[in-house]
Amino acid sequence: MLNLPGIYIEGAWHHGAQPLTVINPSTGQSLAEVAGGDGDAVACAATAAQAAFAGWSRTTGAHRGELLHRIARGVEARRERLIELQSRNNGKPLAESAMDVDDVVATFEYYAGLAQALDRQQDQPLALPSEDFSARLRREPCGVVGLIVPWNFPMVTTAWKLAPALAAGCCVVLKPSEVTPLAELELARIIADCGLPDGVFNLVCGTGLAVGAPLTSDPRIAKVSFTGSNAVGVQVMQRAAETVKGVSLELGGKSSLLVLESAELELALELACAGGFFNAGQMCSATSRVLVADSLYDAFVDGVKARAAAIRVGDPFAGDSDMGPLVNQAQYQRVLGHIERGMHSGARLLCGGKPLEHAAGYFIEPTVFAEVPLDSALWREEIFGPVLCVRRVASEAEAVALANDSEFGLVASVVGADPAAAERVADQLQAGLVWINAPQVIFPQAAWGGYKQSSLGRELGPWGLAAFQEVKHVVRAV
Repeated sequence: MLNLPGIYIEGAWHHGAQPLTVINPSTGQSLAEVAGGDGDAVACAATAAQAAFAGWSRTTGAHRGELLHRIARGVEARRERLIELQSRNNGKPLAESAMDVDDVVATFEYYAGLAQALDRQQDQPLALPSEDFSARLRREPCGVVGLIVPWNFPMVTTAWKLAPALAAGCCVVLKPSEVTPLAELELARIIADCGLPDGVFNLVCGTGLAVGAPLTSDPRIAKVSFTGSNAVGVQVMQRAAETVKGVSLELGGKSSLLVLESAELELALELACAGGFFNAGQMCSATSRVLVADSLYDAFVDGVKARAAAIRVGDPFAGDSDMGPLVNQAQYQRVLGHIERGMHSGARLLCGGKPLEHAAGYFIEPTVFAEVPLDSALWREEIFGPVLCVRRVASEAEAVALANDSEFGLVASVVGADPAAAERVADQLQAGLVWINAPQVIFPQAAWGGYKQSSLGRELGPWGLAAFQEVKHVVRAV
């Protein structure tokens, strides 16, 4: 079994004193031991980043953009290795892991372009109502930033945070998930080979308590960007408040897919299963509540039951697997517990609901419920597993009301052949991103984040870059 260093500070790798056992979720067996860090390692990383910030923050956007292009090319060069690590540590089928790696490349390339555009945008004049004064606008890096990323999309969420932070001129301390650090460590090695000055990029593996908490509290950290659960997001905000640092949060979701009366049935079934079972349902954007127009409901229920039962669950490295395991035993037990409580709540189980027979890893059958009570945890809470809930609606207005009746507002999907109706519904949904007749394609150019308790701030697009910048106006008497 591999014994890997889990700390990268000021251009050097170190073994920490906090061992982390990394599991293959397809087998339940150990893959590696990663020697992670603690509060002392976080302090060293923050100190190194602070020392590097003075020089890095003064580099040109053109220079930073070239380094981001270099990282993208490094990821492309090790594409197959990253895909293999992603599938082995996270349990994603190979095709899903390949999408993740391609997303990482696209994100670094996009922010390389935004970085290179910064130089000509700097010091733009600001019109003032008085001829006695002139003013110019500067956008400057906010400082040393702490990035805390989850286990469901390793490398992807890292790229969404790291690329704009570096483009802005920030220095970084990254905390990968202790559950899925292997692909992140390989990505860190790629970054280490790309010529960033020592201390600009630092990484400390470890648990939330050992690494995440001190990273959030450290006074040298100017901004924390966190993706994860709402419960931990609240703790991040509380700790960040002690030093009044900036916070960006990408948290949970309980999103809906609305099947309108005009919808093409096969497309609706395809998008429902993709939205509920991609990455074994371990997505904050999972459209796990499906609201179906009354005229289509019976046919939809028959179709979704058949499609879910036909999904091939198994080894991520088998070419015919559509869905892999859940990420670890804790998540596996949590999802099974939700399914059991859902059945006791009065929901009607259409298919699935059980562990995969004769499987050593953390596999659960794709599960579909109908007639789920509106106060059931299945309907209201983020399950983060392959569980879909289907409900009949009598009108467009009822569908919109039920979709918006949630403490979350991350994404939504609308399926309908009537363009005017689909656009009208999309405009009424309280969600940061709405897809119409489309799979959950995410482009680096479009913002990612949501309403209500789903997010604080936005990632991706120019908004993702702005999250790591401060605005300064210089006003001069003339």
